[in-house]
Amino acid sequence: MIDPPDDLDEELLASLGAARAEAASVPAEFFAAAHGALAWRTVEMDLAIAELTFDSARDAQLATRSGGGPVRLLTFGTGEVTVEFEVTATGIAGQLTPVSGGQVTCQTAAGDFDEAPVDEVGCFLLRTPASGPFRLRARTHDYTVATSWVCLG
Repeated sequence: MIDPPDDLDEELLASLGAARAEAASVPAEFFAAAHGALAWRTVEMDLAIAELTFDSARDAQLATRSGGGPVRLLTFGTGEVTVEFEVTATGIAGQLTPVSGGQVTCQTAAGDFDEAPVDEVGCFLLRTPASGPFRLRARTHDYTVATSWVCLG
């Protein structure tokens, strides 16, 4: 058997050292997001997760409104429940279908960010989180649903 040259060992050690240094530079908000995602294992069993079905960020023409600032339109769905909302710098305006009174909460990796009632036509208004991943969670008289996590930036 032929022994590899000693310089390959040095290359491998240097490469491993660089990978370790890179792992140490992971931003704190990434760890917070991972911690928040792990907290999912304790949620209610009847909570439905609505998956992303539309995101205007994928269509440059829909990314802004005429006469207004940037807006992001998002639609999430699961079974018969749909959560539609737009995100601007000033807030989140959305609607739940089917209509059912209740509360909507904007959650970040750090916890609950804002909460608002759902009106008689299923609409709600929330503050926009500054950055990082968030999701909306709705508790109505008929169902409980949460969107999958989404990032604004």
